[in-house]
Amino acid sequence: MKKFNWNYPTTMWVGENRIRDISLACKKLNIKKPLLVTDSGLANSQIVKKTLEKLNIENIDTEIYSNVTGNPTGTNVNEGVIYYKKKNCDGVIAFGGGSGLDVGKAIAFMSGQTLPLWDFEDVGDNWTKANANKISPIIAVPTTAGTGSETGRASVILNEKTGVKNIIFHPKFLPSIVILDPLLTIGLPPEITAATGMDALAHNLEAYCAPGFHPMADGIALEGIKLVKEWLLEAVNNGSNVEARMNMLTAASMGSTAFQKGLGAIHSLSHPINALNNVHHGLSNAIFMPYVLTFNKNVIENKIIKVCEYLEIKEKSFDGFLNWILDLRKKLNIPHKLSEVIKEEDLELDRLSIMALNDPSTSGNPKRLTENDMKILYQHSMSGELF
Repeated sequence: MKKFNWNYPTTMWVGENRIRDISLACKKLNIKKPLLVTDSGLANSQIVKKTLEKLNIENIDTEIYSNVTGNPTGTNVNEGVIYYKKKNCDGVIAFGGGSGLDVGKAIAFMSGQTLPLWDFEDVGDNWTKANANKISPIIAVPTTAGTGSETGRASVILNEKTGVKNIIFHPKFLPSIVILDPLLTIGLPPEITAATGMDALAHNLEAYCAPGFHPMADGIALEGIKLVKEWLLEAVNNGSNVEARMNMLTAASMGSTAFQKGLGAIHSLSHPINALNNVHHGLSNAIFMPYVLTFNKNVIENKIIKVCEYLEIKEKSFDGFLNWILDLRKKLNIPHKLSEVIKEEDLELDRLSIMALNDPSTSGNPKRLTENDMKILYQHSMSGELF
């Protein structure tokens, strides 16, 4: 039999008002001067201000770094590391959506390294180059329910010189403590709730469809898909529903846990579009989803039928599942075509196709892909034609 390495996520503190335990988390990890890393939009929000107040009351001197962009860059990470060292911080609170979490984790990682960030791209055994003893402790506090970066062992960072989104990996990227507090997501606008929720769905769905033997990941992914089916529309339509917000946060964390098994072409196509055209990652995943599903149909159909049975979809077939996806996107006001968010003249098709083929997610796609396949997938997503 083949050999497999399985990894389960970290300590998670879950429930309403668990952000009140942020000081306890610092103390458990012996963090005396954390750097709170978030994006510029959240930096002046009430949830960040109240978090800083809680830390201050417990005499935990906290610095803040918020120069984080929507598609985070190497510059964001490098600036954060310089600030971390300048302020003599000893741990990171990664706070926010995927961008804040990814940059926060990368700052904690790079604070103790001497090699450049890109030397740790998730290729081969690059991660072994790192000094594992110099990685600072990380507390992750997600404020969106999508990326699941709080339970991930990597960060996705844009290399401005190459225009490529690189996955930077190390097992100790995994935060030591995660705080899942649904109240922190209450103010998320409906369109962002929808896009991030579809990101969570993409993670669970691609993980479930990825080839390989990992029953634990499959089980988590299957339940994650079910939570999205039951709660995403409610979270979008009634953003104050705490139960819906809690379940979507959970689904997001489950997706990131499950995709250690693998992702696929949805992400392969998305990453170049995010890097070159600055499209929201969850939105691009939602757009590409039906095109990749129909492309992969002949190798995933039996798995999709099992999903239908578990989700109790009336028509237990591939087409029944596809119709559910299409209907869900319509109800969420997700565009059916990429051309609704990108002009055709702005689509560097040849460059995008090469980048998509070389993306680390490609290896997890259930069906083998070529550069021409990627080009056709982009063309179909522009025209709206399913396979």
